[in-house]
Amino acid sequence: MGRAGRMRPGSEAELAEAVRGAAGPLVVRGGGTRGVGRPVTGEVLETSGVAGITLYEPGALTLVAGAGTPMAEIEAALAAERQRLPFEPGDMRGLLGTSGESTIGGVVAANASGPRRVQAGACRDSLIGVRFVDGAGNVVKNGGRVMKNVTGYDLVKLMAGSWGTLGVLSEVSFKVLPVPATQATVLVRGVALTDAAAAMAAAVGSPFEVSGAAWSEADGVMLRIEGFAASVSYRAGRLRELLRRFGEIEVEGDAEAVAARWRAVRDVGAFAGRVGDVWRVSVKPSDAAGIVARMGPEAVLLDWAGGLIWALVATGTDLRARIGAFQGHATLMRAAPEVRARIAPFQPEAAAVAALAAGLRAKFDPRGILNPGLMD
Repeated sequence: MGRAGRMRPGSEAELAEAVRGAAGPLVVRGGGTRGVGRPVTGEVLETSGVAGITLYEPGALTLVAGAGTPMAEIEAALAAERQRLPFEPGDMRGLLGTSGESTIGGVVAANASGPRRVQAGACRDSLIGVRFVDGAGNVVKNGGRVMKNVTGYDLVKLMAGSWGTLGVLSEVSFKVLPVPATQATVLVRGVALTDAAAAMAAAVGSPFEVSGAAWSEADGVMLRIEGFAASVSYRAGRLRELLRRFGEIEVEGDAEAVAARWRAVRDVGAFAGRVGDVWRVSVKPSDAAGIVARMGPEAVLLDWAGGLIWALVATGTDLRARIGAFQGHATLMRAAPEVRARIAPFQPEAAAVAALAAGLRAKFDPRGILNPGLMD
């Protein structure tokens, strides 16, 4: 099971036994690559022992794996069949200054979703099944035996983005997609932040199937298109015509350069190693420029056609207080433990939503032992 103060079950049954026998709070950990949320004190429960791809049917576009399976193993298996996870989860180790190996369960717990979200949706939209251990040590699964009093809940949606506060994932099931034959980036140079959302909205709202829409001060608007070579070439030309009023257009077609560019967007590579705290702010794309102006950040990256703002700010900055009231939510993704103890990392919920969340936690974790306080 592991050394004192740290448990590493090797199976779902052992995982359930560990939770059932816990005498106090548990710090649920996958690969330890996403140190987000309030600091939690307790015995560490690692899921990395509950690992391995248990079912992969390329023809059915379906993959099932233990929650502790490293993302590198998942990606290698899919790549061998020229397939991929649709939602493009990022590698946050550079940004967050962490080590370890990202796991597929950690990706689900964080509902981690990259630039392709504008086309393929979030992690939860590709997740088709879960198995997990609740706070009482019961094994629960979606679509099969359902534990008492949870009938009617969409367990897949509940577990994605719950950060280990409702249950400890043991197995996840996904739909996957083929890797496109080719890809290109249409760059609109010199676009000011105030015009970025309009340019990206025009592209994403067009019939030209944009699979990534981002903006940075250095690169301007970046638009990714994927598919067969002839289709990509045609759509790049049409986007050039559509967006010429916003600035100088350049089409980047080298496969390695395109892949590297979108990895950097996905992983927020421009902020890695830079001093300061990092916030992730979800907003209406049309509000992005105004909200960034109120932030006064040291650096900013827009993703999801302006619906996601990554902001680098001075250490200890309460960005919510600086922004004021807005439609959306702000998450403190990188900061020292003392800052995360002082400033709520997750957006405070409205009273009605907070009451609903508390009720769900009481039902799924009646003893309050799973990552207690992490999302407070």
